[in-house]
Amino acid sequence: MPKQLMHNEKILAFFFFFSLAGIFLISLCIGRYPVPFSHAAGIIASKFFSIRQFWAEEEEAVILFLRLPRILLGLLIGAGLGISGAAFQGIFRNPLVSPHILGVAAGAGFGGILAMLVSNNSFLVMVSAFAFGIVSISLTSIVGRVRKTSHPLALVLSGIVVGAFFTALISLLKFVADPVDRLPSIVFWLMGNLAGASFAKFSIVSVPILVAMTLLVLLRWRINILSLGDEEARTLGTNPEKLRWLIILCVTVIVALSVSVSGIIGWVGLVIPHIARFAAGANHRILLPLSAYMGAGYLVIMDDIARSLTPAEIPLGILTAIIGAVVFAAVLKHAFQKNTYGN
Repeated sequence: MPKQLMHNEKILAFFFFFSLAGIFLISLCIGRYPVPFSHAAGIIASKFFSIRQFWAEEEEAVILFLRLPRILLGLLIGAGLGISGAAFQGIFRNPLVSPHILGVAAGAGFGGILAMLVSNNSFLVMVSAFAFGIVSISLTSIVGRVRKTSHPLALVLSGIVVGAFFTALISLLKFVADPVDRLPSIVFWLMGNLAGASFAKFSIVSVPILVAMTLLVLLRWRINILSLGDEEARTLGTNPEKLRWLIILCVTVIVALSVSVSGIIGWVGLVIPHIARFAAGANHRILLPLSAYMGAGYLVIMDDIARSLTPAEIPLGILTAIIGAVVFAAVLKHAFQKNTYGN
């Protein structure tokens, strides 16, 4: 690898790292209860160094127990959705594919709502959402299996079918839910939000999501091979079927766990990889880490807007859909003008 290219990548990595650090600190200050930047930085630094307290107790409580777990969860989910979208667009060779395309989000959403109807236990909601996310990808595998193999197009189409099926079941549960007691919380959860973030939830989902993301980063070279097509992958000594399912399993874990703690947040995994591809090209060796960086920063910024723009918190999924659609349209228009996706 040329030294100049490695040098540029290091500069890019440092830039995004410090950008995320800046977003993290600024996000701690933003909200209906504003906290000065110096106070927020001091509160975080006091957990690692001995610092004389110069901030109010209320500010420390807001930072540590409300905003910090929420921001950490936003960084984690945003990074996971960003890298998942880039991986899926690579292995399916389709720029319109998102991490939700195989029906995992709809299945996890159904599982979460089902648990909400029978209990107010947030842990049960997380377990049920994750379990039905796994069920949905299993159904997609069964429906999409043709002659003992799973063709990429067949998987995408079967994922659309399974997603539609679970979406219909979600509508059925909303129809039978108590319109006063249960339905409002179900609708708000489905629209996606980080309002229920806590260190307990973060500790449960962080390890498996980070493990799955690490595997995707380690496989980014092979995703380049899969993006060439199955025949070319076999010629280069790769088993495309097994590799594709390993990547699908990693993305399933990320999406199902993300939905279990935040509801369905769309468009992040679709839009962010396109922006990253526009900035750094189609090489997945760079594209996947960059998509994770951008996804993390993007989702935290959207959450900052959602919780501070109006007196009542805006569901995060609404903002990501509105802004994502506009950005996606602009990126696609520019990409086709530059012939990024070919003729």
